[in-house]
Amino acid sequence: MRGATSVHPELVWKDFVGRRDMTVSVIIPLFNKAPYLARALNSIWAQDFDDFEVIVVDDGSSDGGLSVARSHKDKRLRVISQANAGPGAARNRGLAKARAPFVAFLDADDEWKPNFLSAGMRHFAKAGSEIASVTAGYLEMPAGASSEVLWRSRGLSFGPVRLNPNTDPSFAISIVAFMTPCTTIARTDVIRAFGGFYDRNGCRYGEDAHLWFKLALNEQVMVDLEPRVCIHREASSLSSNLPAVRPVEPFLEDPSEIEDSCPTSLRPLLEQMLAIRAFKTACVVGYWGDWRKAAALRRRFARHSWRPMLPYQFASMVCSTPIGPALGAAWRLLQDGRQPRAPA
Repeated sequence: MRGATSVHPELVWKDFVGRRDMTVSVIIPLFNKAPYLARALNSIWAQDFDDFEVIVVDDGSSDGGLSVARSHKDKRLRVISQANAGPGAARNRGLAKARAPFVAFLDADDEWKPNFLSAGMRHFAKAGSEIASVTAGYLEMPAGASSEVLWRSRGLSFGPVRLNPNTDPSFAISIVAFMTPCTTIARTDVIRAFGGFYDRNGCRYGEDAHLWFKLALNEQVMVDLEPRVCIHREASSLSSNLPAVRPVEPFLEDPSEIEDSCPTSLRPLLEQMLAIRAFKTACVVGYWGDWRKAAALRRRFARHSWRPMLPYQFASMVCSTPIGPALGAAWRLLQDGRQPRAPA
């Protein structure tokens, strides 16, 4: 599937900039992030590339975030309100209103470095229509630790990536995991062609990976490990590691849409990618006590006896039995015992 319109690289600057309304539509889904929204918006106004529009989609906030958004009078800003429907639905609402050929998504509690947009557009200018998206590295806040070492350890490096039948499934999963809304600039028509973000049932977990699977399987994507985004984990309740069992990702609950969009030659690769993610989620579900749910998830995706075993495969076998919850409870008890106690 090819959704992108062919664009000569020189035209990204000479034809898009100054001759269209704008080059990039920046979309911010907003739900009860009033204390952080000004920081996110200010990081956009500080970009050294200013040919953009900003669309804030208020997703039923109740903390005054809508007023914060409306207080910014920049003519490039539009504010849209809707009843709460989840981050995927909010991003898709903004995507439907986007007027630019490129689109970027910034969460209301995160911020961009000043060169985020300009660096991404330089990659598009060089590659033309060969790439569908550019994803940058990031800093983990509040510590400010760069993600580059992590992703290099998982096999990623600077440059374009196109998956093929011989791609290692662990590497393919890492590409999908590396792509996040606030670190990615993409061609608007490509994102629309793949249906945008998963937005059914008010989904609040894994709604973006549902899109990145389709994009990575069908298009060439660009990896830029240079940290150009600050991701504030301390302000987020959605992307952080949750201190309890997390929901099963929508691409595991119903992978049919991803499977239908997958090129025939990549079906075996996709099968292994989904199995790895299912094994990992089964480990988490079993660790937190629901070994029967873990077992059902594991059975659904363990269609072959892969040799060598896929990542998390053996661990998921353990977590899919009563042993998994027992080990999880013992480990949590041990961790609690290591926590410093407050003075009496």
